[in-house]
Amino acid sequence: MGVAVGDYDNDGYPDIYVTSYGKNILYHNNGDGTFTDVTAKAGVAGGGWSASAGFFDYDNDGKLDLFVTRYMDWDTKHSKDCGGNYHTYCPPEEFPATTNILYHNNGDGTFTDVSQRAGIATKKGRALGVAFADYDGDGFTDIFVANDGMQQYLYHNNGNGTFTELALEAGTALSEDGRRLSGMGVVFQDYDNDGRPDVIVTELPREIYGVYHNDGGGSFSYRSLETGLGVLSSGSSGWSVGLEDFDNDGWKDLFVAQSHVLDNVEGIDPSLHYRELPLVAINHNARFERVDSGLEAPVAARGAAFGDLNNDGWQDVVITSLGAHPQVLMNRGGKAHWLTITLRGTRSNRDGYGARVQVNGQTRFATSTVGYLSASDKRLHFGVGTADKAKVEVVWPSGIHQTLNDVHADQFLEVREPEK
Repeated sequence: MGVAVGDYDNDGYPDIYVTSYGKNILYHNNGDGTFTDVTAKAGVAGGGWSASAGFFDYDNDGKLDLFVTRYMDWDTKHSKDCGGNYHTYCPPEEFPATTNILYHNNGDGTFTDVSQRAGIATKKGRALGVAFADYDGDGFTDIFVANDGMQQYLYHNNGNGTFTELALEAGTALSEDGRRLSGMGVVFQDYDNDGRPDVIVTELPREIYGVYHNDGGGSFSYRSLETGLGVLSSGSSGWSVGLEDFDNDGWKDLFVAQSHVLDNVEGIDPSLHYRELPLVAINHNARFERVDSGLEAPVAARGAAFGDLNNDGWQDVVITSLGAHPQVLMNRGGKAHWLTITLRGTRSNRDGYGARVQVNGQTRFATSTVGYLSASDKRLHFGVGTADKAKVEVVWPSGIHQTLNDVHADQFLEVREPEK
């Protein structure tokens, strides 16, 4: 199903966690081009129908923990077919909801399932996407979970090893008119450059993608129509989603992998399409406007991951497609300046996951977890427009604040966390 990438043992080599139906696998990076299946030793096999996963440090102890979403309680014996003349997948509410899993990193190569103790398992859902950010600025990473056919979950990190689900109170559980969302993918980053992470959730056609603006004080407001995304998404099914500055103007643009769930949807509703072009929307002062995706033929896209594949300073995209090869979309680039940052934690986890990084007024929260079932480049990319220098500010998970002035643009910069 999905993949998560993180250096869970802080040895400098990224490890890989693959989710599946039945059993998940943790591949330890041996540092010599090979991997070892350490699932049994680590204790992270999971079970059930796992979907997205992500590494993050929820207790700021310098070791990456692991969160796994699970879709529903399903098996072949209890499977069923819905629809009349056309066979269709049943609505998710036809099957029992299930819990997500939180694994705590013990620091010795093993993990402990703390889902019950941390309060994660107190809520059942039908989870697909997951994303991490500190939405209230208290120094602890929070979790947003995209649920299918029900309210969304926002797990607030209480800072004591426990979480409280606050989506309804925060305003991120439902649509503006109180409808449940068919949540699939989610991105938890700042789209309007106010320094606070916002939430965008992809959905099915006729539902429009949900945009939740972080208003501060722990509350969000629904902005799908104001941002223009309502018009752009009303006829599409969205899966993986990312906010990346593709034109390096200092505003994060939107990319959504799109395709309907049903491969026979055109026979059921001729106005809908199984294969779709991805949505690429340029951000103009917090309003999104569609541009050409670069793909000539529509695809049944699901996953999407982001990174600068050829190290030219421009963000590229890789998307997966059902029944077809992955698609690699290379950014043609332009003339604007950029800065790409690699974090090197010392007191914090080695890759600085959970750090808040600001460059010339644009903020990113360090993570490799993105969208739906996907993992992206851990480097933090910033477009800086016409500026040839930048001010870089980092708030590390350890609480250390670090500022670098007059940093030259158009470079790959490694920022090392101060020891004290």
